[in-house]
Amino acid sequence: MGSNATSTAQGGLVTSLHRRLSGLFGVYRGLPKPLYTLFIATVVNSVGIFVFPFMTLYLTGRLGMSQSAAGNFMFIISIIYIPGNYIGGKIADKFGRKKLMVIAQLISAALYIPCGFAVFSKYVPLLILVSVFFDGITDPARSAMMTDLTTPENRRAAFSLTYLGHNLGFAVGSLIAGFLFEHASSWLFWGNALAVFAATAIVGARVPETKPTQEQIDATIGSGSTEEAHKGSLVQALMSRPFLIVFTMITTWYGFVYAQHRFALPLQTKAFFGVSGAAIFGTCMTLNAVLVIFLSTPTMAITKKWKPINAVALAGIFYALGFGMIGFSSNLVLLYASTILWTLGEIVNATNEGAYAANHTPISHRGRFQAVLPFIGGIGWTISAPVIGNLIDARGLGAVWPLIGAVAAVAAGLLWALGRVEDRSLARRGAKAVAAEKE
Repeated sequence: MGSNATSTAQGGLVTSLHRRLSGLFGVYRGLPKPLYTLFIATVVNSVGIFVFPFMTLYLTGRLGMSQSAAGNFMFIISIIYIPGNYIGGKIADKFGRKKLMVIAQLISAALYIPCGFAVFSKYVPLLILVSVFFDGITDPARSAMMTDLTTPENRRAAFSLTYLGHNLGFAVGSLIAGFLFEHASSWLFWGNALAVFAATAIVGARVPETKPTQEQIDATIGSGSTEEAHKGSLVQALMSRPFLIVFTMITTWYGFVYAQHRFALPLQTKAFFGVSGAAIFGTCMTLNAVLVIFLSTPTMAITKKWKPINAVALAGIFYALGFGMIGFSSNLVLLYASTILWTLGEIVNATNEGAYAANHTPISHRGRFQAVLPFIGGIGWTISAPVIGNLIDARGLGAVWPLIGAVAAVAAGLLWALGRVEDRSLARRGAKAVAAEKE
């Protein structure tokens, strides 16, 4: 009897666990099949992100660059994305997403192969720059494809799934990359190339072309939808989306805030904990990765009924609390508590910011918008290091966190206000449409 009772209890536990997991991951159920393929490709590709996490160490330790030279090179990398993005967005809208993604990714990956044969060569940085350029060409097409495959109703779930896939792959890949950097540097490049080749093969074999047909584009004209096609130029299309422009300008300050987890936070842990600071910073990054993997899905489930802009505003509150308290986090409990808070902000923002932008992008300009908007949104991240670096030199680390917390809080408030204004604008537009129909 005891054995049967134990078996029954265990069976009930398994059933209960299965039911809970099914309910949790149910937010991803019913998405278009190509999105699940893109999820797998994202995991594979992210596992192979070997080079960039160790770029600074490679440049200084293997090639003998100074820290300033390595920093300048990293800045050039961020700049080289811009023309690549612009070209890629224009091609994606004119000729399609899939072919562009496949061709550009294959070229980008192939350029890593000679790097593996010449690890100590001065020509490796040049090859990396060209590879990054072609990777930049790919990004707008990938984002446009995600938008093509989704609707406003399931778009957040799709973005959340992709975000989860990236973090799952990166968590595994970082461990592998650390070993390769120390024992087999050539395979940093070859392994990265193989992962991209594999991910590209998956997309090429299983994902169809998603570019909207001219008939689909024309059908949206006059619909009043936020994704209604625009017949004008890119600039004219952007000007027709004032709420999206303001949204992007506000969220660029989120990038300014979030960048401090890689810039000011390690400096602060060193100041608080001395020689143990680097290791403690590493545990914060590990905690961040674990939280992203395990909390992305439940966070998506909780916020799925919210308007994306309201969720992004909430992310700013988490940023304000999490980063704002770092200056007082001189013990591990408070430091890890702050990490939990700003990580929640990261998760909520990552699963909603892209969805809001996609929902307000004209179907005719998806590729080009996905090239321009990340550039505008990335300005805050780009300027964060020099601005905060100068602030630290002038006022010390203690001045950083109140400023960062205040910036996040103000940005969150502005987004909430923008959402209210947009709601009133949509209500007036709807009332006018009803009145016109009655006439």
